[in-house]
Amino acid sequence: MKDVEALKKIAGVSACDYVQDGMILGLGTGSTVRYTILEIGRKIREEKLDIIGVPTSLQTKKLAESLHIPLIKIDEIGTVDLTIDGTDEFDDSFNLIKGGGGALTREKIVAKASKSMVVVADSTKYVKTLGSFPLPIEVDLEKWTDVEKKISNFCPNDIKLRGGKNNPFITDNGGVILDAHFGPTIIKPTELEERIVKINGVVEVGLFVGMCDAIVMASNEEVTTLTNPSGRLS
Repeated sequence: MKDVEALKKIAGVSACDYVQDGMILGLGTGSTVRYTILEIGRKIREEKLDIIGVPTSLQTKKLAESLHIPLIKIDEIGTVDLTIDGTDEFDDSFNLIKGGGGALTREKIVAKASKSMVVVADSTKYVKTLGSFPLPIEVDLEKWTDVEKKISNFCPNDIKLRGGKNNPFITDNGGVILDAHFGPTIIKPTELEERIVKINGVVEVGLFVGMCDAIVMASNEEVTTLTNPSGRLS
């Protein structure tokens, strides 16, 4: 039986099958897509792959630069050919919860600008109903207590400030993250996202709906590519 880290590597490397010369490529953030970025660096070095990357976080930018991957900022281009990113959960409808690494806002900006999105994951990330993984919500630093109170009106469980009051996690944008423990109750992610994003002080919600076109999933038995029948790669 392979351990989770081995599965992440298999999925991350396998996703590179979607990468083609000449692409503007969104580079996601997280422990699984890290293996994708490492493989892209290898392909550039050994196979002369010609791509330009769009990093979704300072962490990814630093890794890509160390691998000599050419980079461009998202605000310098109009469209990204393909984004490869990880996920914290996905369901049968290819809806995602993202933001465990704290980069959900930039990840969503790049995903929205992309012609297609491929997600890399191990099989532990699959769920029937989203919400067992706490929903990350990026919030203005000065407004998080007000946002927490308003979300608590419809979140059935705890809402926690990531890092705690004394040492809060600060995002690349200077915001903070609230992790809302909805539990496996998110059956209407679009409606929930709309409800949360309307709250004053909310920057972004870690629900990615209608963006994922394929999932490269590694299990102990095999690597499986799940293609969204309503997606842009079907």
